[in-house]
Amino acid sequence: MARHPGIFPTFFISGFECSTFLWKDRTRRNLIAETQHDSHAREDYQILRELGIAVSREGVAWPLVDRGGQYDFSSLDPLIDAMRESQVMPIWDLCHYGYPDGLDPFSNDFQTRFADYCRAVAEYVAPKLSGPHFFTPINEITFFSFCGGEWGWVAPYLNTRQARMDFRVALARAAIAGVKAIREVAPQARMVHIDPLVQVVAPRNRPDQIEAAHHETYVDTFVAWDILYGKLHPEFGGAPEVLDIVGANNYSFGQMEYRESGPHKALDPGDDRIKPLCELLTTVWERYRRPMIIGETSGMGHGRSAWLRDVMHESLAAVDRGIDLQGICLFPAVDMPDWHTGEWLHNGICDMVENGGDLKRVLHQPYVEELRRWQKELNRVTRLDEDPFSDPVELQDVIDAAKRMQCQPDANWH
Repeated sequence: MARHPGIFPTFFISGFECSTFLWKDRTRRNLIAETQHDSHAREDYQILRELGIAVSREGVAWPLVDRGGQYDFSSLDPLIDAMRESQVMPIWDLCHYGYPDGLDPFSNDFQTRFADYCRAVAEYVAPKLSGPHFFTPINEITFFSFCGGEWGWVAPYLNTRQARMDFRVALARAAIAGVKAIREVAPQARMVHIDPLVQVVAPRNRPDQIEAAHHETYVDTFVAWDILYGKLHPEFGGAPEVLDIVGANNYSFGQMEYRESGPHKALDPGDDRIKPLCELLTTVWERYRRPMIIGETSGMGHGRSAWLRDVMHESLAAVDRGIDLQGICLFPAVDMPDWHTGEWLHNGICDMVENGGDLKRVLHQPYVEELRRWQKELNRVTRLDEDPFSDPVELQDVIDAAKRMQCQPDANWH
């Protein structure tokens, strides 16, 4: 019996890019199809099985399955079959920057229709897969509100600070309704609410922007999670059990220099204003005291293995401080295109090689070798056994490794 049983069957998690937004050119994007995950599902999940990863973030394309309140979930069947065959457990991502055409996200109808959709997804998937069941109702509420509310990249194509704030509140309210609808069907379902970890600093020559940068780091970052927790807008029904599991995304571009309009500028490597990941995780933990995962993280190109090494050192330093870190999601499992340029980002566990219209999956070996090293360090499996769900992950092994290694927070990111 596990001394410190985890929530998930493996500590390392992965996932697949599944955005279905209306892009700024007014065309619907479907990254599930663009990465050919829909046609390579069996292969993709077998890759995770061979890597010892039994949990994966997986998308349901709301705008594509919802036909005005009537649902066609047949596109999920190949994914579910592949999960069952490979014995990988999903965290269902129900709204990844996209919602159905003609739906006003600021209307009451949006909240009602989203709740109905969430209930329908739970009714469809819960009988087909053994529990426990995990859901992310709305992915990255904060980032979604920037993309659609202030930068005008995706629908609803707004571009003011106030619109961004209003959009964020509307999304958080809908997410709470979605949580409650899911639990009408699966009362024990767990929720993983994903948002970015960020730190924003003022330009060195603009002390007048210090207050705005500080506000964005220590107030704006937490508004969506605060609403889900019930700290803000308690009339929406947020509560600690609604927030449930906090998924904090960590990328190098999450540490930024403030800009008054448009996206902020990512800090260059070696900038002395960068904060250690351990400190960012600690800030989230002290605010909510809820179980946490790193909801997404990856380096780029040849830096992927070094990035994972840094993330692991920082994560273990955080665990040694007492943070309840349940897992780390290496995202994405297979490469994804840059939304703006279409070029492959080379941030996945697998790269893509185009071959006559087919996208061949090729493991990035240095990344895999670094994963293997950490699986052994933490006494984790390197390949799934016949029944990966028979026992929860033994988090005591992770805690013991953190105490043994005594990793120290370090702002010097690769």
